[in-house]
Order: sequence, then C-alpha cells, then structure tokens
Amino acid sequence: MRVAIRAPRAKDQTEYLAAVHRSRRLHRPWVYPPSSPRLFRAYLARSRQHTHKSYVAFLWPSGAMVGVVSLSEIVRGPFRSAYLGYYGFAPHNARGYMTAAVGLVLAKAFRMLKLHRLEANIQPSNRPSVALVRRLGFKREGYSPRYLKVGGRWRDHERWAILKEEWMRARPRRLSSNAPTSP
Repeated sequence: MRVAIRAPRAKDQTEYLAAVHRSRRLHRPWVYPPSSPRLFRAYLARSRQHTHKSYVAFLWPSGAMVGVVSLSEIVRGPFRSAYLGYYGFAPHNARGYMTAAVGLVLAKAFRMLKLHRLEANIQPSNRPSVALVRRLGFKREGYSPRYLKVGGRWRDHERWAILKEEWMRARPRRLSSNAPTSP
C-alpha cells in the first residue's frame, strides 16, 4: 500500500473523530487534535483559509486514514515560510506512513506553494517526531522554553527547519509516491 494525501472534507468527520479517540494515548502530551464535531468543523474552516493548508494522509487504495499534516501561518512575499504540524493515528503509527505523508506535503509546499522554508516545533520528549523530521532532512535550529501552550500547559519546544534547497538535496527517493493527491 502507498500513502497519499488530500484536503480534509466534511464527510471525514466520523472517521477522523474515531481515529483521534483511539489515538489519545499516542498523542498525549504532545498534541490535542480536534476531538468533537464542533472542533472538527473549526479545523475544516481553518484549513480553508489562505494562510493554512491541511492534508489527510491515507493508504492507497484502501482509503484508511493514517494521519494529518498541516501547514499553518503561511507567509508569502519575500519570506515564503510556514509552520509544519502533523500527527498519526493508531494503529498505523510506527510504520513509516507519516514520514511518507510529511514528505508528500514538503513536495507540495516547495513545488506548488513555492515556499522557501518550513519550521516544525517539537517537544523534546517527542522522540518519534524528532526522528521523523531528521529523516526528512530538517536541521535543529534552537530551543524555545515555554514556547507553546499544549494541553493547558506551556511547553518547551525544539525548533527544526528545512529550506527548499536542503530538501532538494536530502529528499529520499524511496519516499516518493505515485498515489494520487489533491491540492
């Protein structure tokens, strides 16, 4: 099976919320995804703003949802930058699916959206997430104490980033996919 990505849709709500619920132990304390119909609708509305792009990652051809990848605070003009966020769903974690999905989003960000830089802010204890960005060629740029409020607490984060030029040199060919994607 291959990993593919597409924009989230309203009809994803039931599957998405079920995946969030069964993945609660996997996500905590690092991420608190939308977990109610109201929060899912807000997520969909935000994903349609010009400053955000969200993608559902799924297995092709089965359609099983394996995670979400988002670009937020997209800045155009001379900065051409965005923040990268992602989370996988159980039982599909630790199989390389999210590495492939994030790789597909990087290709969209650098090729289609013409971005120059992506930054991922990761809590230091989230070793699987740190390993994922390292595999894709991100470099650690620094450490930010009490950077983001997650789960009601200010949490330290490491700043990881990749430039388009670095991505072009580092992208592993094995992560490419011919599965269909949509913008």
